[in-house]
Amino acid sequence: MLNHCCPYFTPNCAPLYHPIRSSHVNSYAAYATVRAPAESVMAAANSVRVAAAQMTSVNDIASNFSTCSRLVKEAVSAGAKMLCLPENFSYVGSKSGDSLLIAEPLDGPVMQKYCSLARESGIWLSLGGFQEKGHDDAHLRNTHVIIDDAGNIRSTYSKIHLFDVDVPGGAVYKESSFTEPGKDIAAVDSPIGCLGLTVCYDLRFPEIYQQLRFQHDAQVILVPAAFTTVTGQAHWEILLRARAIETQCYVIASAQAGKHSEKRESYGETLIIDPWGTVVGRLPDRVSTGITVADIDFSLIDSVRAKMPIAKHRKPFDFWRPASL
Repeated sequence: MLNHCCPYFTPNCAPLYHPIRSSHVNSYAAYATVRAPAESVMAAANSVRVAAAQMTSVNDIASNFSTCSRLVKEAVSAGAKMLCLPENFSYVGSKSGDSLLIAEPLDGPVMQKYCSLARESGIWLSLGGFQEKGHDDAHLRNTHVIIDDAGNIRSTYSKIHLFDVDVPGGAVYKESSFTEPGKDIAAVDSPIGCLGLTVCYDLRFPEIYQQLRFQHDAQVILVPAAFTTVTGQAHWEILLRARAIETQCYVIASAQAGKHSEKRESYGETLIIDPWGTVVGRLPDRVSTGITVADIDFSLIDSVRAKMPIAKHRKPFDFWRPASL
């Protein structure tokens, strides 16, 4: 599935939701012209709140749903129009191969419970890394699902880049042994802007982020993840901030955190990053369960892109193809 977004707030496209004002400050203010009071009021009216979750999923689907339900309530209470949950939000197995046993189609009972949760709570959900049943019993898809506040699935993206890595000082992973890779990029409109969908290990491949921004008009890029502790300490925040700066998009990275079992642990550190590369949302504890909130400021996106017009300066994708002999 390949969806194409148009910018959500333009002169010809009114916002779908009444936004919530924000007082968050970012370092872009040092670069931009200081706003007059009237301009500040207009900027506040051109934003919408989002929440990003951090949790420690286990091998109990009901327990994880209970945790997610609590996080949804917190997000709604905070005024968020969308909550982003991490990769493997519904299940993390205690050993390799467990995920295959619980994989379901998107119309199965697990996803339908989350659709009902979104509808009953009146909030959009980003469910990153659902174990969707694959083409045979030996494979699943690592699927990012977007559900609207009416409980409808608006878009899906199956993870393209699979984690087949011998982590230095850590374990050996072979995601491709039980996961079939996706083939299509996905972007979809939402109350928080045009969303570009990715999952975890995709973060190391900037090409997909370039495509989402420059071919599909993404304003916000989602990176639900379950990074290892070794790679997370070394690269997590650096890569996320780089993707935000390169694309001039908000990046929302919801993370699994802490020990899932005796054999598996995730780095955590859920982050929301603005288009200038500033972290505007972070939980006080890297491995605790909870949410962080921030306001997506559409005027900031426009301002960053106008003052640093990389969309005009960049070379088209065809430019980098080798010349024929």
